[in-house]
Amino acid sequence: MADFSSLLFFLVGIAFSQASVIDLTNENFDSIVNGDKFAFVEFYAPWCGHCKALAPTYEKLGEAFAKADDVVIAKVDADADKTLGSRFGVSGFPTLKYFPKGSTSAEDYSGGRDIKDLVSFIEGKSGARASKAIFKENVIQLDSSNFDSVALDKTKDVLVEFYAPWCGHCKNLAPVYEKVGLAFKNELNCVVAKVDADGERTLGERYGVSGFPTIKFFPRDSEEAEEYSGGRSEQDFIDFLNEKCKTKRKSGGGISDDAGRIDKFDEFAKDFMSNLDKRDSILEEAKSLIDAQENPKDATYYTKVMERVQSKGDDFITSEIERLNRLLEGAISAKKNDEFSVRRNILKQFKVDTGKTEL
Repeated sequence: MADFSSLLFFLVGIAFSQASVIDLTNENFDSIVNGDKFAFVEFYAPWCGHCKALAPTYEKLGEAFAKADDVVIAKVDADADKTLGSRFGVSGFPTLKYFPKGSTSAEDYSGGRDIKDLVSFIEGKSGARASKAIFKENVIQLDSSNFDSVALDKTKDVLVEFYAPWCGHCKNLAPVYEKVGLAFKNELNCVVAKVDADGERTLGERYGVSGFPTIKFFPRDSEEAEEYSGGRSEQDFIDFLNEKCKTKRKSGGGISDDAGRIDKFDEFAKDFMSNLDKRDSILEEAKSLIDAQENPKDATYYTKVMERVQSKGDDFITSEIERLNRLLEGAISAKKNDEFSVRRNILKQFKVDTGKTEL
């Protein structure tokens, strides 16, 4: 029983360490906010408009300190868990409090609520340093000074949300839209943006915005904006942009399992592995078609794999996939993550059961 309890606490610890913002309840509050670390806690209610507006920023705050060993970023649904709300004197939402390291007594946070203010405060109080990657915006904020240079850029496809700060539907959409921005963060030519059309009324009038939120798509090959009328889930937006931008993104910013793959070259890969006596001719045919492909770089990688198999043997496929898996689990740049994921996708097409049997 003792061993089981130890394992349970170990697994719970892992779960908390992987969450950028920890959900606290009356059951786990004292074990997490126990004075061992600096803790910053939001007391919120699911129905609260200001809480919904803060949600994307607070998630980003969690990401900023996700690797800081001595900082906890957490939140409490104080509407559902009224005991904690009462315990800490919460009378409105959202309420932000912090617990200095070495203390279990809450202190009120009354500073600004944009990401820079929050990060600066926590760095100053805790001594920890935030990841600077979070200052690269997932969703680009547009106004009259930069709208044309971004939305009308002929090299980019751009999705724009026209919103108003007071709009309830906009607040509900905000965390979803932030996730869409994250999914396409590493696509230079597929941009997710937003504009405060209440503050920038000229832009709203220019594009016929009569309600909020209004979402429009600005394709790179057209002067006209297209009305977006699809669903408003994260996956709806991702599917739409993947189709329009010809990308292969998925939730979280990774790439899908078919990214980089080419149907004809998938056939070459299977034939190459299944027909030992035809490998030279298959390789030459594949090379002859590289320049005709939409993405010659990916096509070239198929042929590079074939050449490696010829020089190193069939086991190269498995060993290279395992090597890439190790690299992808490590700390690498987003660009390298995409590159290695594409390679792995292609390598998997060479994993063929050759059907060899002994008589």
